[in-house]
Amino acid sequence: MGVALRDILTTCKHEVEQKDLKGIAAVDGFNSLFQFLSIIRQPDGTPLMDENGRVTSHLSGIFFRTAHFLEEGIIPVWIFDGTPPEFKARTIEERRAVRDESREKWQEAKREGDIAGAFRYAMSSSSVNEEIIRSSRELIRLMGMQVIDAPSEGEAQAAFMAMKGDVDYVISQDYDTLLFGAPVLVRNMTISGKRRMHGRIVTLKPEKVVLDELLSNLSITRDQLIDIAILTGTDFHPGVKGIGAKTGLKKVKNGEFNSILEEKYPGFDPEPIRVFFRSPPVTEDYILNPNSPDIQGIRRFLCDSYGFSEERVNPLLERIANKSGQITLEKWF
Repeated sequence: MGVALRDILTTCKHEVEQKDLKGIAAVDGFNSLFQFLSIIRQPDGTPLMDENGRVTSHLSGIFFRTAHFLEEGIIPVWIFDGTPPEFKARTIEERRAVRDESREKWQEAKREGDIAGAFRYAMSSSSVNEEIIRSSRELIRLMGMQVIDAPSEGEAQAAFMAMKGDVDYVISQDYDTLLFGAPVLVRNMTISGKRRMHGRIVTLKPEKVVLDELLSNLSITRDQLIDIAILTGTDFHPGVKGIGAKTGLKKVKNGEFNSILEEKYPGFDPEPIRVFFRSPPVTEDYILNPNSPDIQGIRRFLCDSYGFSEERVNPLLERIANKSGQITLEKWF
């Protein structure tokens, strides 16, 4: 779900070209996997699968997006979630309920021949299991990229690495990354520049949000941004009904945050959520040392193990091989 801050970010979102984003990017791994699993599907919503019935939508997304990134001079570092905080349990259960309901509606829509409805419900039914995570990690490794396991939220780990200067920016669709302190957030990093939204295909360009600019434009601190998020709703708190980002901004700047929570949620203490956003569990136990892609290994993994078409895979592998010249990624760029 993330946090609904879009309405107060209008002046802080800047369209950019992918060619202008050369550098090291921390990728919110689970966020990306859910994108791939939701969007890369057949017209009736059925995910891509191999002959053994294994889902391959995520592998297609990882391969083509990572290869495209490398061609553009972007080195992705994939961050995967660890143990969620206790106060995220409500959100996790709600998402599970939505997925279960969507699966039922998806099957019903297919039976009724409602292809558009089937695809829409299928998008909301996506889930990540151990096999999807395992195969994702293996393909990322074969492509020479690194996986970092966050102790807790992947967005928090990505933001920490960006604040340290180990990565240049964070790629995620969720604005929560800004609450964790990411200096630069980049969204809409698709290959085609298109995304299905509300049942239709829209053209999107990557957009960049710089945290310091955001706080300056709104004349608030990061702590106040966190309070706005708590009022509007985050993965850790449902928020206050009727309060969106614009109203939340006004209330926080007027000093009404505590009184609103006391009225709507008597006894609720927002401090643990504030502390989590300010100082989340992160790890410094990582070394950023990308390798050259294993071209033959990728071909065996995708084409031999998962039945990908060599006609689609080989041309891209050739471009990657020509660019790498069997040298390390540090020398590429």
